[in-house]
This record gives sequence, structure tokens and C-alpha cells, in this order.
Amino acid sequence: MSDKVNSKTTVVDCSVRDGGLINKWQFDDNMVKAVFQAVNASGVDYMEIGYRASEKMFPPGEYGPWRFSKDDKILEIIDGEPLNTKLGVMVDIGRVEAEDINPAGDSPLSFIRVATYLKDVKKAIALANLIADKGYEAFINIMAISTVNDFDLEAGLAEIEKHAPVTAVTVVDSYGALDGDNVRHLVNVFKNSLDKKKVGFHGHNNLQLGFANTIDAIKAGTTFCDATITGIGRAAGNCPLELLLAHVDNPQYSIDPIFQVIQDVFVDLRKKIEWGYLLPYMITGMLNEHPRVAIALRNSKEKDDYADFYRKLTTPECYSN
Repeated sequence: MSDKVNSKTTVVDCSVRDGGLINKWQFDDNMVKAVFQAVNASGVDYMEIGYRASEKMFPPGEYGPWRFSKDDKILEIIDGEPLNTKLGVMVDIGRVEAEDINPAGDSPLSFIRVATYLKDVKKAIALANLIADKGYEAFINIMAISTVNDFDLEAGLAEIEKHAPVTAVTVVDSYGALDGDNVRHLVNVFKNSLDKKKVGFHGHNNLQLGFANTIDAIKAGTTFCDATITGIGRAAGNCPLELLLAHVDNPQYSIDPIFQVIQDVFVDLRKKIEWGYLLPYMITGMLNEHPRVAIALRNSKEKDDYADFYRKLTTPECYSN
């Protein structure tokens, strides 16, 4: 039996936020409430309950409420329950405005994470400063980390270290392309570049490595680790929360509420929406490509034409019109 990892790990649940990428956040209130209650009872440290975005920037009616995660909607979900878990949201650069974020004293949220590509790090820093000025704990997540070089990454991290009032900066394996060696290297780059900030990790499961990479990240020195219930998330999904809780040596965490919500909610949810390891997602992970093309395949009549899909990505000249 493998040794459990250290108890200093801080667990962040992203089930509703990342899971909503599958169905445009069209979760009903009962589902979100059940997830919140399970996570809150489990002792998990942080929970991203959705995205925060400006409704005027999106087509009316296309997205569910957890694309916007308004404070009054979150209060309905909490329904007066004492918070053991810190609640927060994620924001995308260019999709949220200052007036969409109430002062922390007027909100049930305590943290906000900024999702950014490395090229937009200065915009992420400005948004993180706005968030901190409004009284929230701020974080920055650097997406598509498998596509950047160390020189540019170190420069971006130096800017964050100097100018962003954030608790942690997260390594995000958006394409599920990393292996353990990659993860350990990146965590070390982050740690060496960040003096006052902690390091986080967010893994995807395209190569069946979401959980393994998370454990490698913890052993390499990350503090904040993301996970989702049953690995729910875009395409191949994420590190499963239940696996992570079972592997972290911390009596604070109770896995029982997570098993209960899986039984009560996620068994039926899997019959309605699809996530988890599948060959098209493995192929995009192997090729270090965004999974959007694999998602499109799974939504087409050719959803199981795996060999053709692989050939189209690796020899596109043979398929051009």
C-alpha cells in the first residue's frame, strides 16, 4: 500500500465550476446544493461554486446560473448552513467587469481565482489586484501550462511575485498532457520563481494521470490541489476528489459525505452528461492539443471513429479538401 501524502495539502473542490464546462452550467439547484453540502461536510478547504461573469457578455438563456454565480443565488444554496468550507468562484479575463464583483463584506464568497494564459499575465495581475482590493483572497491559475517555455514562464511568474497580491499561483494542465516528470519540473519552476506565493496544481485526466500527477505535485511541494467529485470536468475530467481525500493524511477530511453525494446525485448525472477518460481525449492529451476537437467528435455521428480522428490530427494533409 502506498504511503499517504502530507497533511499540509489544501484541497480545492471544482466540481460545479469545472463540471459546468460539460453542459454550460445547466445544473439544477438541488444538484449544486447537494454538492455544496457534501463538500462542506467533508472538511474540504475551498470550493469553487462556479464562474463569475457578466451576463451581458453572453447570449441570453444559453448558460445556466453557475456561469454567473451571483451572490444571491449562492445564498439560496447555502440556506444559512454554517460554512466549514471557503466558497469562491473563478473569473476569466475580459468576461467580468468590476461591477460584477461585490465587496467581500457583502458577499458569501471569500476567494476568487483568476484564470489566465501566460500571455495575459499582466491583465491577470490587474484583475487580481481588483479582487484583493474588494476584500477577497485572490489566486491566479495559469492555463495551458504544457504549451509554454520556461523562459517566458519564469518572466511571468516574476511579474506575479512582484505585483499580484495572491495567495497561490496554480499550475493548470489544461490539455491533460503532463506526466510526473513534467509536473515535478513545473512545480520546481514555480517554487523557485515565487517567494511569497504558494503553488497549486490542477490536473486533467486525458492520459489517466490526473490523480497521479496531483500526488506528484504534492510531493514536489504544492500546497493547493484541485479535484472534483468522480473527476467531473471538461472532456476527460479532473483528479477525483474522493481519491485525493483517501490519499491525504489529514483527519480533517471525511470521505463519507462524498460517497453519499456520488450515490445520490452523480450516478444519475452520468446518465445525462459524459465525462472521463475516452480515446479522443487521450489522443488530444498525447498530442498536447486543446480537447475542443475531441469534444466536437463526441458530439457528432462519428463519435467512436477513433482511428480516423487520430489520423486527421496527425496527418491532416491526407484529409484536406
